[in-house]
Formats: sequence, C-alpha cells, structure tokens
Amino acid sequence: TITKLRWLRDHEPDNAARVAAVALPHDWLTWRLRGFGPAGESRLGPVLEELVTDRSDASGTGYWDPETGGYDREMLVAALGHDVVLPRVLGPRDSVTDADGRLVGAGAGDNAAAALGAGARTGDVVVSIGTSGTVFAVTPERTVDPTGTVAGFASADGHFLPLVATMNAARVLDAIGRLLNVDHDELSRLALAAAPGAGGLTLVPYFEGERTPNLPDATASLTGMTLASTTRENLARAAVEGMLSGLAAGLDALRGLGVEPQRALLIGGGARSQAVREIAPLVFGMPVEAPAPGEYVALGAARQAAGLVAG
Repeated sequence: TITKLRWLRDHEPDNAARVAAVALPHDWLTWRLRGFGPAGESRLGPVLEELVTDRSDASGTGYWDPETGGYDREMLVAALGHDVVLPRVLGPRDSVTDADGRLVGAGAGDNAAAALGAGARTGDVVVSIGTSGTVFAVTPERTVDPTGTVAGFASADGHFLPLVATMNAARVLDAIGRLLNVDHDELSRLALAAAPGAGGLTLVPYFEGERTPNLPDATASLTGMTLASTTRENLARAAVEGMLSGLAAGLDALRGLGVEPQRALLIGGGARSQAVREIAPLVFGMPVEAPAPGEYVALGAARQAAGLVAG
C-alpha cells in the first residue's frame, strides 16, 4: 500500500492532499457491512474512526509492524505527505458489531484466508496454482527477507505467513495444451506417460517474465530437444515439471530464510491435474497433499466466522 500512496503523492498531489483515511478493500467492505459509509448511503454515516482491518491485510501495507502491532506513522507520512486515519487492527479472535448488534469478524487477505480454509498449520506450505502462483508457509515467527523475494505477511490465525509469488503457473499448462491441441485431462495423461525428466526436454516457463526470480523481461525457452526427446508426451511432462520447478523456486526462497516445511498442500485450478499432483512430490522433495477442490478463500472466511460464533 505504501508504494501506491507514494505514487499518488508524486503523480496526483492534489488528490493525495485530500486523503483523510486509507483502507484496503476488505476494510471498506467490513465498514459498509456494519452500516458506515458516505452520508446518505449508510445508516451510521462516514465515521472514519470505525474502520477496522486484520493482521494479514495490515501486514501488506508497508507501514505496520506485525511484531509490535503498531503503525509506523513516520513511514506513512514519508509516503503520503501527511498523517491520516488508519484502520484499527483486530486480532484473530476479535470482532466488531453492526448497527443491529450482529458480530462482524476481522476478515483476512486472500492468501491468509486460503491458508485457514486449507487447514494449513505450522510445518505446512501451501502451493496455490492459479493464473499466477503463490507459495506460502505458516510459521510461528516472523521472517524478514532483505531481498524482497519473500513477503513477510501475517496469517489469519495469529501466526505469520511468509509468501512468494510467481507469474507463471496454470497458464503454462494452458499454453502447452493449446500447442498440443489437447484438454487438461489429455495433457495430464500425456505427461504421466513420459518418464521423469522428460527425456532431457526442459521447459523454462517464463512466458510472461517472472517475479521469482526477478526477471521481468525473461521469456520461456525449450531446451534439450533431440529427435528422441521431442515427443508429445515429453513436451507435456516438461510443461508440468517446468511449472512446478518455478514454484519450487519459491520453496527454495522460504528455505533460505530458515522455513523448513514438512508437507505441501496443493490448491487452485492447476491442482486438479493428476499429473501435477503426482509429479509435485518429485519436484518439491516432500510429501504433497491435494485437498478436495474448493473455494479455499471463502472456506477460510467461513471458518473464521464459525470460530467467532463458537467462541
């Protein structure tokens, strides 16, 4: 968030000067659910001091310290140019009420909610294979990465959520599936028909550059092509292994900070592929489980609400 505030100050200084409060979308939604909002559109009016957030979203702002639980106002002012109202940070089991006295939970960022929905615990790493990829672990202590590769988020359950994001994930399979003119089930069958290593065929999957490692201008490449290795089966296998190797770079970044996960949980659309599920343990070097496909962000929000109701 802090980079966006600095951008606003540099490019739209008049609008930056008008800012009275800064809230993330989930904070704004909680505020509106409780009955607050613009005059004439809400029951309780624009009471900015009633904005609340949670640890996971606050930890992504760049001006909140998850260890002390406080905002760094000097950082905020250095970015925006002046101080503003910031949401009160609720703990994992805290709540507020709406205008009718109903409980409203703290909410969470999407990855933190996904970890909660997947049942991730200390020692687990969640690998989410969607349009982009995310690799995040639940840890009892905060991690700090001076390179910026691993983002030091907080989790929704009071722990921490070091996270790595990649640009190239399930769309790698989409691209190779189109090239082979097959659907995802057939791509999976072809991949599993090839031997590990794809006969020496290697796909470097940087179709859209890459964030981890930081190679924004990189392109994908296919190497190891011989008359023997260049088969449909090996190409499908190379796509799966290449995509998973890109995510494994995220695992390596976590390990570099002392995070040693014992189990990987595969979620997201890409996890529906049988080939992905079977090949992942070989690439990641650890046991892999794939929970039943589901909307794990929504499930995490539901679990948070259930915990609040149950006390």
